[in-house]
Amino acid sequence: MAENTASRISSVDILKGLVMVVMALDHIRDYFHAEAFLFDPADPLQSNLPIFFTRWITHYCAPIFSLLAGTSAFFVGKRKSKAALSGFLLKRGTWLVFIELTVVNFAWFFDIRFHTLALLVIWALGISMIVLAALVHLPRNLILVFSLVMILGHNLLDTIDLPGNYFWAFLHQGGFFTLGNGYALFFGYPIIPWIAVMSLGYWLGAWFDPSFGAARRRKLFYGIGAGCIALFLLLRSTSIYGDPIQWTQYDNLTSTIIAFMDPLKYPPSLDYLLMTLGPAFILLALAESWKGPIVAFFSTFGRVPFFYYILHLYVIHLLAMLAAQLTGYGWKVMILETWVSYIPELKGYGFNLAVVYGVWVLVIAILYPACRWFDLYKKSHKQQWWLSYL
Repeated sequence: MAENTASRISSVDILKGLVMVVMALDHIRDYFHAEAFLFDPADPLQSNLPIFFTRWITHYCAPIFSLLAGTSAFFVGKRKSKAALSGFLLKRGTWLVFIELTVVNFAWFFDIRFHTLALLVIWALGISMIVLAALVHLPRNLILVFSLVMILGHNLLDTIDLPGNYFWAFLHQGGFFTLGNGYALFFGYPIIPWIAVMSLGYWLGAWFDPSFGAARRRKLFYGIGAGCIALFLLLRSTSIYGDPIQWTQYDNLTSTIIAFMDPLKYPPSLDYLLMTLGPAFILLALAESWKGPIVAFFSTFGRVPFFYYILHLYVIHLLAMLAAQLTGYGWKVMILETWVSYIPELKGYGFNLAVVYGVWVLVIAILYPACRWFDLYKKSHKQQWWLSYL
């Protein structure tokens, strides 16, 4: 039986909102968790399962949001010509890159001199939209081929090691560059394979057409999700391909689990994408039947993701300044010239995981009224063109 447009898009909004809420947990951990200033939460020799899984669950956010951003672009394209969609994606992507370099970077560091420029998820989304602006003109099957070849094959590029090469860092390798005089540039999200994740989401958008059929779509999502998970387990357990760093089996189960479940994210390996996108497809299928107030709660965030993203960074950082002041470190220590966990003066600062989760609940409670207001404002002011950029 065919579905209406609202119900089809709602499953995407639900999953977007869910990953946005989960994403805040990791950012709060960065600024509030005492152990974040002492060791990597994915270090199998120092971490434990509660700390690791607090970090691990947030691995799902960037791949899912990138995939669904492509799907959302397809929805936009149903109301526009290809030329108009291409122009919109080009402008939107350029806008996101600008916001990453300015508003978002300031939110991370509160440093008016911008000593560190971090090119992270908003940058990756922006560049992916710019590339998608060209890809939408290709036949649909070619978009699928492009996406799958890049996602499945990009780890073949791992043997190319060009340290200090900005262009290769931008494309695939990533890396941290010291620029001199205290300034640095961090390519956290090189564009390969992120551009392919978004283009795959765009290709999948046609599956949400009423003519496609809900039962058929869900069956395919379940099958693809299960297949991705199975392939992840196969590649990860054998280490024959899919991640440049082989996992290590340790003498204790906890360390082995952490090592196995921590494929490379920067840049994202095939194992990482299979591990995260596999469950994403299953959740997309399940979300079509979810209803009730909890679903409405998460969907609110999913309808205003960019607004939420900017706002949550500022709220978290301001609360961290308050926490530093109240615990004797002084608020100025949270004006950062590099990533927060690299600040030597913050060793000893921070709280246990229970407090981190409490702050997470507080942040979401603060953000929900603002996001609900903005969601309602967007719905009642659809004629305002600039709202499509927020």
